[in-house]
Amino acid sequence: MKRRELDGCPITGALQMLGDKWTMLVVRELASGPKRTMELLNNLFPISSRTLVARLRDMENDNFLERTDFGGNPPHIEYELTTRGRLLLPLLESLRQLGLALECNDCEGRKRRSGSYCEACPHGEYREELEPTPLPRRAPVSPSRRDKDDSIILL
Repeated sequence: MKRRELDGCPITGALQMLGDKWTMLVVRELASGPKRTMELLNNLFPISSRTLVARLRDMENDNFLERTDFGGNPPHIEYELTTRGRLLLPLLESLRQLGLALECNDCEGRKRRSGSYCEACPHGEYREELEPTPLPRRAPVSPSRRDKDDSIILL
């Protein structure tokens, strides 16, 4: 994401890094530990692979996450929050509390729709007791292309 020189306020600077709607959702997914690209893509439905890769690159450039390439075919790449990225976890909890206070959604609503609480949710400690329900899968854009190659190339 291209950054502009604005008024120099720390709030402005933080919002330039975090203002994208997917950034904090990526942080939410990585709060419990490293994830592979496809895990993030499936858990962040309906994000596109192009948008996800762009956000991951921006967050890596901002030192919020670390990308580890284990090589192999298909590529095995994992993303993990850095120490700087973990500074965002209290903000994530504040956003959850704000969402509850504003009655935007509630954790039970997420459980009804997705079959489980998100991993960053305090109710998530009970997820072993929940019956595992797969998250909704993305519909393939082109079935013939997906049949041939299910990998994502990260440059």
